[in-house]
Amino acid sequence: MRRVVITGAGTVNALAQDVPGTLAAMREGRCGIGPLEIRDRERLSVSIGGQVKGWDAEAHFNRQQIALYDRFTQFTLHAAREAITQSGLVFEDQLSLTSGAVLGTAGGGVNTWDDNYRTVYEEGKNRVHPFVVPKLMNNAAASHVSMEWNLRGPSFTVATACASSNHAMGLAFQMVRSGAATAMITGGSEAMLCFGGIKAWEGLRVMSRTACRPFSMNRDGMVQGEGAGVFVFEEYDHARARGAHILAEVAGFAMSSDAGDIVMPSAQGAERAITGALRDARLNPEDVGYINAHGTGTAANDKTECAAVAHAFGHHADRLLISSTKAMHGHCIGGTGAVELLACLMALNDGVIAPTIGYEDPDPECALDVVPNVARKARVDAVLSNAFAFGGLNAVVALRRL
Repeated sequence: MRRVVITGAGTVNALAQDVPGTLAAMREGRCGIGPLEIRDRERLSVSIGGQVKGWDAEAHFNRQQIALYDRFTQFTLHAAREAITQSGLVFEDQLSLTSGAVLGTAGGGVNTWDDNYRTVYEEGKNRVHPFVVPKLMNNAAASHVSMEWNLRGPSFTVATACASSNHAMGLAFQMVRSGAATAMITGGSEAMLCFGGIKAWEGLRVMSRTACRPFSMNRDGMVQGEGAGVFVFEEYDHARARGAHILAEVAGFAMSSDAGDIVMPSAQGAERAITGALRDARLNPEDVGYINAHGTGTAANDKTECAAVAHAFGHHADRLLISSTKAMHGHCIGGTGAVELLACLMALNDGVIAPTIGYEDPDPECALDVVPNVARKARVDAVLSNAFAFGGLNAVVALRRL
C-alpha cells in the first residue's frame, strides 16, 4: 500500500474565494451566512444562505466557457486551479496517463435546471440552449477538470447527497494508495442557491430561517450554502521526490450504510464509519485530537452524531475537540465535506481549531467540547472529517500530520 498526501488545496465558498481567506475567516469565527440575492426571493420562506457573493464569472472564464459551465462547474474549476497551482504538478506524459479527477456533487447543474424550467414553463418557449444537457450533468465539473488539466486517468463523479465529496475523496485516496493512480484531483462542489433549489429544501422542513446553530439547544435547522473544495491527492514518494510541500497525509477512510431510514440518521451507522476510518488509518482513539463534525444544526443530526462520537471514542471523547464550520459557510451539500476539510488542514498545520459559532445554549445530548464561538489553539496530530448523508450513507476521512 502506498502512502497518500495532500499537496494542493483550493476553494470558493461564502467566506472567501481562496484558501487563505477562508482559513482567516474560520480563525476569526466569521459568519458568511446572510440574506440571499436571488430571483423570487420574496416567494421563499427561507431567505438566508451561505451564498458566494461577488462571484464574477467573466473575470475567470470567457463567454464560450460560461455557456458551458454551470455555477457548480465554475466553482470547481476555480478551486481546482488554486489547488493544482499550489501543488506545482504539470500533467503531461506518464503523469497525465496516471492522474484523474473524482469529484462529488449532489445536484450538479441545479441553476441550469432552474433557468431552463423557467424558459419552458414560465416563459412558454419551446427551445432551450443546445448545451443544456452537458451543462447540467453531474459529471460536468469532473469532465471539465480532466480536459483543462490533461488528466487521462480515472475521472468520474460521485453523488451521495451530503457525503458526496467525502466519498469522492475516499475513492481518490484508495486509487492512489492502491497504485491505480499517481495523483488525483478530488473534492466536491455545489450550487443550489436558486429559487427551485431552495424551495425543494423548504419542503423537508429542516431549514432555519434565522441562523445555523450546531449543537446548541436552541438550534432549529440547517442553512444552505454553496461552493467548492478541491485537493490534490498524490503518492507520497512521488511528492517527496519532486520536493513538494505536503499539507497532510491522508491516513484512512471508511464508509457505511445505515440501511434504515431515507432521512433520519443512525448513530450506529455513523459510529461504524468513524471506527472504520480509525482502523483503516491504524489510529487509536487517543491519537485523534480534532473532528470536523457533520454538525448540520438540525435536532436529529447533532445529537445522533455526538452519540456516535461518544461511543466510538469512549473515555477519550471527553478530551476531543469537535466543531462544525457549517454555521460559518452554510451546508454546501455535496461539496460540504471538501470545504470542511480545510478546517482539518488548519488544525494540523496551524494548530488552530475552527469554532462552532452561533452556539448559545448547552444541550445535554451534545455534551462534547464543541469549541463554542471562539477558535482555539491546540496541537493535534490526527483528525477526522465526518459526512453523514440522507439515504443513510456515511463517509469519514482521516488525516495525519506528516
